[in-house]
Amino acid sequence: MTGPRQARLRALDPTCYAWVVADTWAQALNLIRSRPVEMAVVDPLLGDEPRPHAIERLRLLFPSLPLLVYTELSPDTAAALLKLGRAGIQRAVFQRFEDGPKALRAVVQTELEHSVSRQVVTALQERLRELPEPIREALEMMLYDPGAGLTVSELAGRALLSRRTCERFFTRLGLPSPKWVMLLMRLLYAYRLLLDPGHTVEDVAIKLGYGKVRTLQRHLRAVFCLSAGELRAAVSFEEALAIVSRRFFEGQRVAAS
Repeated sequence: MTGPRQARLRALDPTCYAWVVADTWAQALNLIRSRPVEMAVVDPLLGDEPRPHAIERLRLLFPSLPLLVYTELSPDTAAALLKLGRAGIQRAVFQRFEDGPKALRAVVQTELEHSVSRQVVTALQERLRELPEPIREALEMMLYDPGAGLTVSELAGRALLSRRTCERFFTRLGLPSPKWVMLLMRLLYAYRLLLDPGHTVEDVAIKLGYGKVRTLQRHLRAVFCLSAGELRAAVSFEEALAIVSRRFFEGQRVAAS
């Protein structure tokens, strides 16, 4: 992606978005595999000539990753965009035509609604809706950097609460402890990534900050009673959510009522 397009992206709410630039398609692939990337803004002109197949490959390997094409409108890109459209990648923004700050921000925000972190937050929204908004926002922010290993004290601090007050909210509502809720959210995040054929268990462990793959495997077994490979082969994201709800939320609410 050229300098002007990079500059426009970096100018969008720099306190909210952190952009990482890949100079080659191989580098882009490595970044997606090793870091918690929320979305990818791609340009078929990356490299010496238009390469729509590189973007198609990203879609094939990482279907959970939102892709936004941001390029220039020219004869060189027309055939590439047509091929991408046939592959189901249809959202494109063109430099100097649709990339004013307001329009570009709106497109980025729309694509981020399909990110893995938003999928997890939306899936648990109903179960966590009675928590104070600052706690819900802190839980969502945790998923933007799932490898940071947020503690309960840090979660409470982000919500401007003491640890004890934070824990009392969870207990009063019949929810699992904040430590368990954070773990469950991270594991649902991990499992959604595992459904992408481009991610290995090792990739996901690195993204989530696990020092050892077997620790992630142990956590998955504790929650789902299955290994990562067994989950990947036999359980959908909706089924994984149902397991979490049944084992950790529904029983808790009955016990608290």
